[in-house]
Amino acid sequence: MESTPEVLEPTLTVTSVDVGIPAEKVQLLPVASGFERPTYLTHAFDDRLFVVEQAGRIEVIHEGGVLDEPFLDIQGRVRSDGLEQGLLSVAFHPNYVENGRFFVNYTDGEGTTVVAGYQVSIADPNRADPDSEQVLMRIAQPYQNHNGGQLQFGPDGYLYVGMGDGGSAGDPLNQGQDPSTLLGALLRIDVEDSGQYNIPLDNPFTCDDGLLGEIWAFGLRNPWRFSFDRLNGDLYIADVGQNLLEEINHQSSTSPGGENYGWNVLEGTRCFLQDGCDTSRYTNPIAEYEHQGGHCSVTGGYVYRGEEYSDLQGNYFYADYCSGVIWSLFHQPDGGWQSNEVLQSGLNISSFGEDAAGELYVLDHSEGVVYKLAPA
Repeated sequence: MESTPEVLEPTLTVTSVDVGIPAEKVQLLPVASGFERPTYLTHAFDDRLFVVEQAGRIEVIHEGGVLDEPFLDIQGRVRSDGLEQGLLSVAFHPNYVENGRFFVNYTDGEGTTVVAGYQVSIADPNRADPDSEQVLMRIAQPYQNHNGGQLQFGPDGYLYVGMGDGGSAGDPLNQGQDPSTLLGALLRIDVEDSGQYNIPLDNPFTCDDGLLGEIWAFGLRNPWRFSFDRLNGDLYIADVGQNLLEEINHQSSTSPGGENYGWNVLEGTRCFLQDGCDTSRYTNPIAEYEHQGGHCSVTGGYVYRGEEYSDLQGNYFYADYCSGVIWSLFHQPDGGWQSNEVLQSGLNISSFGEDAAGELYVLDHSEGVVYKLAPA
């Protein structure tokens, strides 16, 4: 890293607009700075925050400060010269406290997506063993963009992997509508201690010849960020669009999987390849927005379930990477969804994060700053 992360004092306060509940003041509280292209933030079921850097490091924020040594440094294995390549996320095993296992998604030197497991050091809980790597998946990428990158364990204990359509523009290889490839899809696997994985028996395509059993849902362009509502288990998938629309997809916790979100027949709710198309086979997004006002790429977030801002309970936060606008998406009592702009941050928000208590964070990719979303 070119600079050392440091803890900051809060400096930025803005006022939200109506999000279907009483408007309140919202602050972005700078937590720490000096990170190199941060891409993700999460927790390990305690009070530490783990910040993923695109070049191949994971830093730790603990007790108000950034630790001197990284939790993990695999820069020698990671290719990050492409805008959407690099170390993209980390997910701690649901039994991490007992087994010390965690998983990362990164781009290797050949441009291939690697999903691999690691082990925390026996001697130091703030250091991982870089030599403990067990590769679960290697997925070839035809282009440098649309790599997806998100890993999350669902409430069912399975590991979910977000995969983009493999890149270029317009999905020239038709990956999004091809469930015989792992690209353009959300994958769901059962990880084992041996470093292998199984396909859950209730995955939607396990009995379909020619279709890949790892697939949970497909028809996705680049699901850069997705998350589960920690209260009810619902799944939110933010899918980056082409030239017109960015979208948020919702999947109930009771879904059996198999949803087709439409790409590249649809971009959002609009026909992409031709003026008219049959939309009956596809699951529509619950929210979408156009490329106006400097918008370009959606960054999915989380449903707020913290305790510090009770008025925002149940609101799903998401942002646009280019404009820095943050929205709150609220599921109304009548079953509809209401999306409202709540903050013009001016940041290049690469990711949201969630701590063990359910409080939310945002990462500024360009300036390397971690902020906390908090009450004024």
